[in-house]
Amino acid sequence: MSAHCCEHDTPKPETVLNLPRYRKILWIALLVNAGMFLVEIGAGLQAGSLALLADAVDFAGDALNYGVSLAVLASALAWRARAAMLKAASMMGFGLYVLGAALWSLWHGEVPQAFTMGVVAVLALLVNLGVAWMLYAFREGDANMRSVWLCSRNDAIGNVAVLLAALGVFGTGSAWPDLVVASLMAALALHGGWSVLRQARAEIGQARSAEAHHGHVH
Repeated sequence: MSAHCCEHDTPKPETVLNLPRYRKILWIALLVNAGMFLVEIGAGLQAGSLALLADAVDFAGDALNYGVSLAVLASALAWRARAAMLKAASMMGFGLYVLGAALWSLWHGEVPQAFTMGVVAVLALLVNLGVAWMLYAFREGDANMRSVWLCSRNDAIGNVAVLLAALGVFGTGSAWPDLVVASLMAALALHGGWSVLRQARAEIGQARSAEAHHGHVH
């Protein structure tokens, strides 16, 4: 999921001719992911599903990732790293919230609405498959392009997990499948956020060293 979306290299020269189309696709992906974040937040609260809320976190992280990828096309390394740190802080904050909510639900939670979970999970799956299909032509590009395509492809796996959680809730009449999937997705968000944070800090240090060297030369 978003843990796979933390590389932000500058596009290679041979991919520049495709940048207008790539930029357009990234804008579509950003808007669609931001929209699905709002849908899943609302549905997750209404249905009482932490798995949907966790998947909403993933959509928010992806929207930030697409925004960072758009910035990559024109921005310097230090600014890309600062944007990535914002993404990391958001991912880890939401991940902690979902884990805390899961612990609270162990004692006080109710059984979520399996039907709402299933419908929204199918919608989210179709959205991620659509974005992955649009980005398929760029899967062999630079690290940034590859990571963005892998991001959408791997997110579809998360949507399938939410769908399985919905089936588990429906079949067992228990909240346990929802809590398990939510906890796993929150753990992935925390891991991904930490990875992005470490890389961003390294990139900021790299940018400062380059600036210091440049200043020393002059």
